[in-house]
Amino acid sequence: MSEREAEQAPALASVPELEIASDSEPESVDLTARLIADLTRRGETIAIAESLTGGLLAAELIRPAGASNVVFGAVVAYNTAIKASVLGVDANLLRLQGPVHPQVAEQMAEGVRYALAVDGRPASIGISTTGVAGPGPQDGHAAGTVFVGFASADASRSFALHLDGTRDQIRAGAVSEAVRILRAQL
Repeated sequence: MSEREAEQAPALASVPELEIASDSEPESVDLTARLIADLTRRGETIAIAESLTGGLLAAELIRPAGASNVVFGAVVAYNTAIKASVLGVDANLLRLQGPVHPQVAEQMAEGVRYALAVDGRPASIGISTTGVAGPGPQDGHAAGTVFVGFASADASRSFALHLDGTRDQIRAGAVSEAVRILRAQL
């Protein structure tokens, strides 16, 4: 990585309950292609709910060949009301805590599995992103505060990220970390 790339890359401050070993894979390895191959091999499907990433995660997950076997689709729920009306996030939670909250991320991931069901069958995995891309704070949360939600038939959980950088770097960093989180949960 060049010095310029290192300066532009968002820094990951912490992800509770998850160790991300970004040095464990060579740079030439396409983590997203590996993820899609792993999901295909396992016969699993995925649905995506995005807020701050605005479709970037869906674009990344459908980039590799074979993604159509795995990705059901995506909902960009940028407006808070859409999180409740389309994804089923508890309206009271949104009113009390706002959209940047770990439970909101979990409920988005759970809801999108069913919102994008195919032939009555929910996606095996739901993934979501919500947070503050910046440039400034929002509702008491600093720019770079991101929650990634993960849901399966067995459980749901969220992961907190604290990213640095420009708005674009924070959004790109959220996508990269969401892919890593997905791989770690398999």
